[in-house]
Amino acid sequence: MTAEIVFETHSLTEDNEVGRATGWLPGRLSAEGRRFAVELGQRRRQDGIDAIFCSDLARARETVALAFEGTSVPVLLDWRLRECDYGDQNGGPAGEVHAGRSEHLDVPYPNGESWRQAVERVIGFVDSLPSRWDGKRILVVGHVATRWGLECRLGGRSLEELMGEDFGWREGWEFRLER
Repeated sequence: MTAEIVFETHSLTEDNEVGRATGWLPGRLSAEGRRFAVELGQRRRQDGIDAIFCSDLARARETVALAFEGTSVPVLLDWRLRECDYGDQNGGPAGEVHAGRSEHLDVPYPNGESWRQAVERVIGFVDSLPSRWDGKRILVVGHVATRWGLECRLGGRSLEELMGEDFGWREGWEFRLER
C-alpha cells in the first residue's frame, strides 16, 4: 500500500492565545483561528485530497468544518489523532506544562499519558490505514502528538529528537506511507 499523507495542525485556539495547554480538553478556535481555518481550506480544497482523517477533539473538528464546508470530501474522526493527554495538567499554563515535557517522554502525566504513549497511538492509526486508501492522498488534521507520530513512523525521526525542537508551525507537512 502506498498513500500520500498531508498533515495540518488544527487552527489557532482561544487557549493558544492565552497560553493554556489544552491537551484532551475540547478547545475552541479563536476569531483569528477561524480565519486561518478558512485559509487552510483555500490551500487544500484543490489539492487532490481524497479523505480527511481528523482528531475527534473539538478544535480539530471545527478547523475541518470551516476549511471544508460544502465539499464532498469524507471526514473520518479518530481519537488516536488526539494531542497528548496531560491528565491533571490539561488546560494548565502552557509554559509550565511544556517546560516539563521531557520528564514525560516515558512517564505519564499524572492521570494522563506519556508522549511515547501518545505517539504510539498515532503510529497505530497509521499502521491501521486500510488498503482502501492505496494510491490516495489523505489529509490528517491533529496536534503536536499527531505530527510527532507521523514523523516517527513515516519520517524516520526519533521522539527524543523531536522533543528537542520547537514545533515550527508551517503550512503542512507531507509524508509517504509505503508498506
